[in-house]
Amino acid sequence: MNLAKRRVARLKLVLVILFFILLIWSASKQTGVSIAELLANFSNMGALIDQMFPPDWSYFNYITQAMLETIRMAVLGTTFGGLAAIPFALLASRNIVKTKWVYVPFRFIMNLIRTIPELLLAALFVPIFGIGFVSGIFALGVFSFGVIAKLAYESVEAIDDGPLEAMTAVGANKTQWIFLGVVPQVVAPYMSYFLYCFEINVRAAAILGYVGAGGIGLYLSRTLGFLQYDRVMSIILYTFVVVLIIDGLSNRIREKLI
Repeated sequence: MNLAKRRVARLKLVLVILFFILLIWSASKQTGVSIAELLANFSNMGALIDQMFPPDWSYFNYITQAMLETIRMAVLGTTFGGLAAIPFALLASRNIVKTKWVYVPFRFIMNLIRTIPELLLAALFVPIFGIGFVSGIFALGVFSFGVIAKLAYESVEAIDDGPLEAMTAVGANKTQWIFLGVVPQVVAPYMSYFLYCFEINVRAAAILGYVGAGGIGLYLSRTLGFLQYDRVMSIILYTFVVVLIIDGLSNRIREKLI
């Protein structure tokens, strides 16, 4: 009996592997990916790396203001999106709002927003607000709203109902119920989601300049357009260091919160 089960499990594993091989082969065929062509042009990668080193160290002073603008975009976008997510997270939670026709539409709106990538959001806001960091802030704000609201309402639904039932028994109103029974249980997870989204937004803000949303991405687009690969490497290194520092600080804060 055990031998038969092992054979069935082995057959399933082989079939899954064959399925993924077929899937990868089919996708490669449809998209025109060629390993042979990749290997044939591998020398071009070496030539590109040669042009990127050494980086243009003097360019760091020139792009510092743009990097600060990128961080400001991430801070403001995450803050606006995080604040807007709070009422939506409460209204989308079944243990807070018992009426289905209320929480279902709010969930639908959040799911709809989360399907739109931040780069597309920036492309939509640039014609409205013009080229600059304002478009980037709105794009990151909408993106942050979708992510934080989704994670926050799941945390609200997972809270302990004991304190809420006790407050209801002593006659607490809805406002007291939320601020004294719900908020203390979800504030730590919410701040963790906020910081996590901020980390994502710092990386995302670095490329929003491609569609005119300001920040360091605008300089990256220009230097690539003028084939100034030594300056491109300077931007990559600068962004890497900043993101590394922010991720480290954010992880430490989240560890203390959780």
